[in-house]
Amino acid sequence: MHNGIRKQEEVHGSRKVEQLVTGQVTSDGAGVTLTRVLGQALQRRLDPFLMLDAFGSDNPGDYIAGFPDHPHRGFETVTYMIAGRMRHRDNAGHEGLLESGGVQWMTAGRGVIHSEIPEQAEGRMEGFQLWLNLPRTEKMAAPWYQDFPKAELPRFETEAGATVTVIAGESHGVRGAIRRDTTAPLYLDVHLSAGAQFAQTLPAGHNAFLYVYRGGVHVGGHAVPAPRMAILTNDPQAQGVVITADDDARILLMAGRPLHEPIVQHGPFVMNTEQEIRQAMEDFRAGSFA
Repeated sequence: MHNGIRKQEEVHGSRKVEQLVTGQVTSDGAGVTLTRVLGQALQRRLDPFLMLDAFGSDNPGDYIAGFPDHPHRGFETVTYMIAGRMRHRDNAGHEGLLESGGVQWMTAGRGVIHSEIPEQAEGRMEGFQLWLNLPRTEKMAAPWYQDFPKAELPRFETEAGATVTVIAGESHGVRGAIRRDTTAPLYLDVHLSAGAQFAQTLPAGHNAFLYVYRGGVHVGGHAVPAPRMAILTNDPQAQGVVITADDDARILLMAGRPLHEPIVQHGPFVMNTEQEIRQAMEDFRAGSFA
């Protein structure tokens, strides 16, 4: 869904880089190799974001077993495929195929059990999974999900040389595929040619970060090479962020309104209290996620 060429937003005073983060290589599911860019240590700082995993490999042994049946409760997952195909099924009978360039947005709410299995035996598998917290009032909502193929995701170009896919929120007058009132997430995939610039306004109270997955950029005089995450300062004087590409670069830019609620995580369950975690485990064992 191409929305044409847009005049670059004016941002007076850019946020700066507070911290560079190197992701931790780990494995999840049935041994899928991935890089945990945002983990539990940063959940308070980057509230309402709970986790960001990046996965990418040309070796089927790294991904072929996928993520067999596993539960979630209390948050949302956003899966964005850059390359490859992933088949997902859940215990409510939903099934879909996430293909290159597509997004799946799933609200686990009170509980879902699903699987995500690569539907390919060779070639590159690459993408990202983001975990977005739900407010206390929505943690036990009914599960929901939607797939967005690449052609349905809003895209635009700027006069300054950026090509932008708007997964969530709004940028340059283009509304994303998903909006959430409470956490107000912004999720952009920005492609920049060497020397190009991208400016994005950000509400002062929102936590924000960017993840460079190709090339390298500069933010406020600070170099951010791939593959690094840059946590952006919460500067009340800054209207947003200005990003300049050192060479051809691709980045994810995310921002959201913090919930300021307790975060208690036990594996695939994220609630507000230990008692709610115990209840989630009991409910799962009792089969009441079905």
